[in-house]
Amino acid sequence: MLSKNEITETINMIKDQNLDVRTITLSLSLFDCITDDPTKTSRKVYEKIVRKAGKLVETGAALTAEYGIPIVNKRVAVTPVSLVGTASRGFFEIAQSMDRAAKTIGIDFIGGYSALVEKGATPQELEFLDTIPNALSATEKVCGSVNVASSHAGINMDAVARMGGIIKESARRTKDKDGIACAKLVVFCNAVGDNPFMAGAFCGVGEPDAALNVGVSGPGVVETAVRKYPNAPFSELAEIIKKTAFKITRAGQLIGTEAAKRLGVRFGIVDLSLAPTPKLGDSVAHILEAMGLSRVGTHGTTAALALLNDAVKKGGIMASSSVGGLSGAFIPVSEDAGMIDAARLGCLTIDKLEAMTCVCSVGLDMVAVPGDTPAPTISAIIADECAVGMVNHKTTAVRIIPVPGKTVGDTAQFGGLLGTAPVMALHPESAEEFIKRGGRIPAPLHSYRN
Repeated sequence: MLSKNEITETINMIKDQNLDVRTITLSLSLFDCITDDPTKTSRKVYEKIVRKAGKLVETGAALTAEYGIPIVNKRVAVTPVSLVGTASRGFFEIAQSMDRAAKTIGIDFIGGYSALVEKGATPQELEFLDTIPNALSATEKVCGSVNVASSHAGINMDAVARMGGIIKESARRTKDKDGIACAKLVVFCNAVGDNPFMAGAFCGVGEPDAALNVGVSGPGVVETAVRKYPNAPFSELAEIIKKTAFKITRAGQLIGTEAAKRLGVRFGIVDLSLAPTPKLGDSVAHILEAMGLSRVGTHGTTAALALLNDAVKKGGIMASSSVGGLSGAFIPVSEDAGMIDAARLGCLTIDKLEAMTCVCSVGLDMVAVPGDTPAPTISAIIADECAVGMVNHKTTAVRIIPVPGKTVGDTAQFGGLLGTAPVMALHPESAEEFIKRGGRIPAPLHSYRN
């Protein structure tokens, strides 16, 4: 039974501190949709998504009305299309069916235009990779991802090299929208199959036919808690953040469990990630600044982020026995008001972001770079981030946008939760000869633990 103080506290978190459930994501297996005919496969994909997820938006709205907790996004994640479309070779047709189904049921995004090529790629998977620019530029709600590395397999540098060109082409095809197709594409190391957040969500091979995963968020709640204790030593501050994360996670557990029950599917996981938005009072950067940094990106930022990420995980794990996904603190530049300001002022640089990704969730996320950035440079950035994930046994990723026609100092406009991003400077020196080597960077020694 909740006390009056706990009820009042939760109401205040929702009303004044931007507490919400960032997403409920229905994970769907499409293995039963596979045929050798592209038209038939696409039709089955559309029908299954509409049949299984048709009440997702309605359920989210009902839960918000009943519990008073905002559910910002309703999403679907499906089996990687590179697998589903292999027999029929109808990859692009499946993307069109996914987009049409997403619009029919009214969800925000649908993820899973994805491939898992961390150790190598089949001819069909290579064919799939080449369809990504067309698929993401010709659809509105479809998101994609490619896993090019893992701690067990190493880094597939052939795939890394290919992704640099794919990102450049995706940007070119949506140049009238600042390369927004790239904002729907993530390149992973150690991708997980139960991640509810876009653009990297997909239904993993080991997942059930249908499961409801939930992503909670509450940077504003954590920031408020931190600011109440301006002189607390770090050990006490960690405890404060843990207790706050516990409360946030309980809200997500409640909504996720109830949503799964009403949809008649299994409850999957709660992702503990602190996911910011461009809205004031909803920034991970501002949490770090509340700890005593004058601006995120300055010296001390990585240490502050490490404390935050660890405390959030510890508090959340105590609140739910079904923790999964990515779980930590996100640092997407364009989606965080504090990150945007720091990048615009030059305090937050690409090198500092890379260092920060060693201690938090995901990686170089929603980073805008000059439109004339060479493809090998983008590939080298991906390789660096994959190395961080591979060696540290963590999920890392790159969602980078070479904004056509723009350069350092300009601003890319993506709109909505994707926000705006100042175009950031990169090192001018070339990595082309490095990327040309191809092959595979072997997995680290400590990967051989079995």
